[in-house]
Amino acid sequence: MKKKILIVCANYYSKISDNLLDCALKHLNKTYNLNIRNKGVVVIEVPGVFEIPVTIATRIKKYDGFIALGCVIKGQTPHFDFISSATTNAIMKLSIDFKKPIGNGIITCLNKKQAIVRSIKKGQEAANAVSIVLEKL
Repeated sequence: MKKKILIVCANYYSKISDNLLDCALKHLNKTYNLNIRNKGVVVIEVPGVFEIPVTIATRIKKYDGFIALGCVIKGQTPHFDFISSATTNAIMKLSIDFKKPIGNGIITCLNKKQAIVRSIKKGQEAANAVSIVLEKL
């Protein structure tokens, strides 16, 4: 598989996003020999998950697949619900409208401890989902 994948990583929670990104990159390199050095993978960091869909949308024609990585942790306000829902819906709409796979590696959790635990595998899972779809296209 020689495809180009864009990873958009929200770095608001840097320890969590570092885990997500590391897992995704390791999976792509180990399984498909796609990495930053051979230009099979490009990484763009954004401040938060809300910026992920527009970052993908502006580059949708340049890449074969996308991986969205980030974390939203529930607080005391409904902000969590709005951001999580809006981001998920926008990612799904982009994927369907442009018929391109977008692995959703955005963690939504109740607390930081949960997020850290989930960040160990979620990046790999999102990368794997995109890779499987790209192999079938």
